[in-house]
Amino acid sequence: MEEKNMIAVTVDGKEYTYPHGTPYRTIAADFQDRFPWDILLVNRDGKLCELHKTLDRDCTLKMLTAQDKPGIQTYERSAVFLMLKAFYDVAGRENVERLSVEYSLSSALFILARGSFTLDQDLLDRVEARMRELSAQALPIEKRSISTDDACELFHQAGQSHKAQLLEFRINSRVNIYSLDGFVNYFYGYMVPDTGYIRCFGLELFENGFVLRLPTQKDPGRLGDFRPSQKVFRELYASTLRFQALNASNVAELNKTISQGGATPLILAHEAMMEKKIGDIAAEIAARKDVRFVMIAGPSSSGKTTFSHRLSTQLWACGLRPHAIATDNYFKNREDTPRDENGNYDFEGLGAMDVEQFNTDMVQLLKGETVEIPTYNFKKGAREYNGNFLTLGEGDVLVIEGIHCLNEQFTHSLPKESKYRIYISCLTTLNIDGHNRIPTTDARLLRRIERDARTRGYSAQATIKMWPSVRRGEENNIFPFQDSADVIFNSALIYETALLKPYVQPLLFGVPRGSEEYIEAKRLLKFLNYFLPIPADNVPKTSLMREFIGGGCYHV
Repeated sequence: MEEKNMIAVTVDGKEYTYPHGTPYRTIAADFQDRFPWDILLVNRDGKLCELHKTLDRDCTLKMLTAQDKPGIQTYERSAVFLMLKAFYDVAGRENVERLSVEYSLSSALFILARGSFTLDQDLLDRVEARMRELSAQALPIEKRSISTDDACELFHQAGQSHKAQLLEFRINSRVNIYSLDGFVNYFYGYMVPDTGYIRCFGLELFENGFVLRLPTQKDPGRLGDFRPSQKVFRELYASTLRFQALNASNVAELNKTISQGGATPLILAHEAMMEKKIGDIAAEIAARKDVRFVMIAGPSSSGKTTFSHRLSTQLWACGLRPHAIATDNYFKNREDTPRDENGNYDFEGLGAMDVEQFNTDMVQLLKGETVEIPTYNFKKGAREYNGNFLTLGEGDVLVIEGIHCLNEQFTHSLPKESKYRIYISCLTTLNIDGHNRIPTTDARLLRRIERDARTRGYSAQATIKMWPSVRRGEENNIFPFQDSADVIFNSALIYETALLKPYVQPLLFGVPRGSEEYIEAKRLLKFLNYFLPIPADNVPKTSLMREFIGGGCYHV
């Protein structure tokens, strides 16, 4: 009988046995000395499990720390929970009107706080001290399942109407909630088992709110550097105000609008806002008489190509003659391309570009000379010249798109006054609720999954697999130069996740269980469950979203 109660657990290819009902936390403790950082979760045969869960079957376990993506997400989520609890303790719940996690900002989370208190560093120091006190006590973070109706009532009574409204659109009859020393909350994702795991954090005043500083996945033992882009922050804040003006500052409000038949007016209103912004940028370029080069850069799936077309249309309307140039045509020939540390071609770095040829051609164009613009043959891995001659006359401007367009080294020969630089990114500020943010990288990944499937025949698994490499390239070659832009353009659309849901959901279900990408696919599927879908019928053919779902009027 005793043998039957023993469970086989395989870790790193070696089999161990534990009694049925053993908490995963106990098992993790046996392997903690193999890891430099706390084990925060376990991966059981491709399924994430919190450490308070217990062993009930033979399985293979993989230990996850904050150096794994699910681990650092769990740490961030748990730190937010701890911060909320401590803030309410210090300020008094009755004095807090609003305490909302808005968006990520340079290894930190930007948080707005409103109420009958003075938000200053002294208050934040007391909140941080309370967080450390709670952390030292290693208080349990308890999880329990209750009916969705009961959860709605609980959050209504607690004054967290945004959470109650969100749950009203949940099909599931039950929901998991977390409690910490009497403080109850709902979170999208997993938690650490107790507050003792949350040790690395800091609180600082920033602009009209404050930031919760956190460690990074690369180095979970110390706070990440806090060097926020002021331009990106201002655009994020402006976007928050725009979303509020559309009565859709969170998913619950968006779902309410969709359920009441308001999707089409919402789509058209946000598209109009975006078109006005593009028109304003074009007018500013036209007003700068010396500008001949419009340089556009941004991370993957930001909608750069469609934006370039729409901007060109607006430049025409301002009396200019735009000409598109893709910097991809200035790639070095394949045999001259540098390789990375793994011996693979590094197409992302500046070294892959023929910087000098690009500058020579652009300077000649600036002088009024005629230049033959190359075309890069990606199959052959070589530049070709096919008679594409260009001369810049009065009123002609070049609209140049590429990942290095904001890097001054790439355009070192061009006078500063001849360049107008645009940084475009999908900076979503639509959050699930006041305490659960939507990472901007998630919005871009969903876009990329659909576009890759539609235009390249890639599976969602393939796109998810290559995404970390894409992100590393962005960190090295795009984000460091975002503050050099003359303007930040936010390509996030308030309705896009609801639009993408019917497209992306089937693709994510196609990711094989047991694959390394399955956990990320499942996370995204759970995320999409919060959204009511909307059809694409009334999305304009000029919309940035047409670059991803198809049906647009531009050749992209």
